[in-house]
Amino acid sequence: MRPSHYSSSAVQYLYPDQDDYIETPDIPRLSLPLKVGIAFVPEGNKKSQTLTERDKLELVNKVSKNFKNHDFVKSIEIIPSAYLREKGSFANLDQLRTVYGIDVIALLSYDQTQFTDEGLASITYWTLVGAYMIPGEKNATNTMLDASVYDIQSRKMLFRAPGISHIKSKATPINLSEQLRIDSLESFKEASGQLVTNLEVQLDLFKDKVKELPTDYQITHKPGYTGGGSLDPMLVIFLLSLIAYWLWAQSNKKA
Repeated sequence: MRPSHYSSSAVQYLYPDQDDYIETPDIPRLSLPLKVGIAFVPEGNKKSQTLTERDKLELVNKVSKNFKNHDFVKSIEIIPSAYLREKGSFANLDQLRTVYGIDVIALLSYDQTQFTDEGLASITYWTLVGAYMIPGEKNATNTMLDASVYDIQSRKMLFRAPGISHIKSKATPINLSEQLRIDSLESFKEASGQLVTNLEVQLDLFKDKVKELPTDYQITHKPGYTGGGSLDPMLVIFLLSLIAYWLWAQSNKKA
């Protein structure tokens, strides 16, 4: 059986038909807290599509939880695949920025290949029982899931995180297609789990990079945001005033 290959490419989406083109990004101007969008880039054609919209939504929700754990993220927008055009490039991202009000976007892409070989047990296929009962088909599913995070306005990739999975299984000729489908989804889930772990590491590294390279990233704070979970100075003064008033009232009662 010939290998089955399914993929989507962030590079082909952002730089279609421009193999020799080099993008010159501007310095990112990040206004915290950020509004983040998450979406799967479109597949090249329907034949290369293996994930349904329901599958994609489940994976996107899993990834979005990572961003929600950080104080510099204000909100998460899960963007349906229908809003991303094939070869849409940054012009398409500008439209999403206007429609959803997002600052940065995490583009999810994948590459999955499935192989099937006949094992020694396939000799039993000469019998009807063997074809139904003996799992002589050996399957291998290799999956890579990738998240590339871009600042839309500057065209700058901020960081990326991969997730990789390798699954093996066996099947009978009768349930081969069903088993391959199960392996495909299981491999995506396994890869997404690794991606989430790597994404957490890259988020922390990115925060350190911004501090170490202040000339490469311009950071501003939106009104009411102080960063790092710290309190607003006016709120601190207000709380101290309440405490002082309470102490004064307590001393007057004792007097």
